[in-house]
Amino acid sequence: MSNLARASIEFHVPFHDIDMTHAVWHGFYLKYLELARTALMRKCDLDVMEIVRLGYRMVVIESKCRHSFPLHYGDHVRVDAFVLDADIRLHIGYEIHNLTHGKRAARASTTLATLDSSGKLLYATPTEIREKLTCTI
Repeated sequence: MSNLARASIEFHVPFHDIDMTHAVWHGFYLKYLELARTALMRKCDLDVMEIVRLGYRMVVIESKCRHSFPLHYGDHVRVDAFVLDADIRLHIGYEIHNLTHGKRAARASTTLATLDSSGKLLYATPTEIREKLTCTI
């Protein structure tokens, strides 16, 4: 697939995401990935309700995150989400940047499988979903 979709979100780390070490708790990185993935999917007109309208569901079956620089309360953060592949499973890559310090905070990926409306696993990402993932808006 060429021209695969990309999206970014920016925010400042809220106080409620901080742990006792004064850094963002590692579990919240998954929340940041979810927010960026949602922005990416909406950009391609594939929000959850649109996927359901098409007769499918998508579920995360794998997530990975390698941390490289901490995020702290108030840091300005950008999360980039981009489609890596969508033929069999939807693979989304991420980079989390600490803009306050000019450093990459993490690299991550998630893999999503597609189910039909009854919950049966599909062995490939449906064509109508793959085609929408080439959006360049």
